[in-house]
Amino acid sequence: MSDFWLSSGYRLLDRDRAGRLVVTDAFLKAYLVRPELIPPEDACPAERRLHDDLLDRDPRRPVGREEIAAIADPDARENWGFMIAFRDLVLSAPTLEDAYLDLARGAGSQVPPLFMNQLAHVVLRNALDGEADPFVLRGAELFFRPQRATVHEGRLLLADAELIEMHEEERRAYPLVGMLGGPAVTALDILDPGGGDGYFARSDAFDLVLDLGLHEARRGIATALAAWTRHLLDLAVTIDPVDRIEDEPWSWFVGLDADATQIGNALWRGEEPEREALDRVIGLFRLDLPDRVRVLPQVVGRPVWLILAMTPERKVRMKPQNLAVGLPLREAAVTGARRHG
Repeated sequence: MSDFWLSSGYRLLDRDRAGRLVVTDAFLKAYLVRPELIPPEDACPAERRLHDDLLDRDPRRPVGREEIAAIADPDARENWGFMIAFRDLVLSAPTLEDAYLDLARGAGSQVPPLFMNQLAHVVLRNALDGEADPFVLRGAELFFRPQRATVHEGRLLLADAELIEMHEEERRAYPLVGMLGGPAVTALDILDPGGGDGYFARSDAFDLVLDLGLHEARRGIATALAAWTRHLLDLAVTIDPVDRIEDEPWSWFVGLDADATQIGNALWRGEEPEREALDRVIGLFRLDLPDRVRVLPQVVGRPVWLILAMTPERKVRMKPQNLAVGLPLREAAVTGARRHG
């Protein structure tokens, strides 16, 4: 079986008996050699001392606020504050999966969204271990890498937002390139049902385009959502892509991003969103919970609807934590969802 997402740090981690991810010194040190944390030549002694001590001796040792406050450069001081808050959170949890759920439930207010995405990356790599379908893996990239949506030749295409921005900058630098070519997304390859084997060789480049007009693409996202829910919550849910919501009235929905939640809430209240808002919905999914799961009374025997949307600027910023904590489970604290009544 081909490996994928080496950049997630998955291979640097240990596993507990349940197959969940346990932090190692190697994983923590991988963060310490990121460009944001390597002290530049003009770094102050306090920053160099902190970095060298954690990297060369003990990446787990307590770091007091006074050590961070002693760093002269304000940007470096902020970066170290974020890093230590994140490190302390993951060290306080039994597994990275537990740390992610803690963050999803509101812990670690000093941890930026970037760290949330990085945790989702490695946790999802664990959840999808052994997955061979490139459309599932490409669909799963939405969980931790923002996308840019483009309509081209009648197809709705999703491409990595960072790569699209790079190509757009290049076109601004060389206007003739932009004049002769189509939109920036045309500079990238589209994941094709017949050529998906190439995904594994380039999985860490995040440079394949997802055509949402393909059933394989929408099924891939649904399968990734189900694997995520099963792994984090131990719930064997069934998730299927659908063209429309046919349950009246809705029993429950989860917005998979901020815009989807806003659009869903308006529909929930019986309001008629503007056409432009409805056109920004790019994915609908039906989630069915196992019969054995204790759910809120009004959801018994009813589906949960998942909505995915893009921003007015055509960005797709999925928040998979909404699904992790937003299901209508009796014992769960619900966030990012609405129920009828």
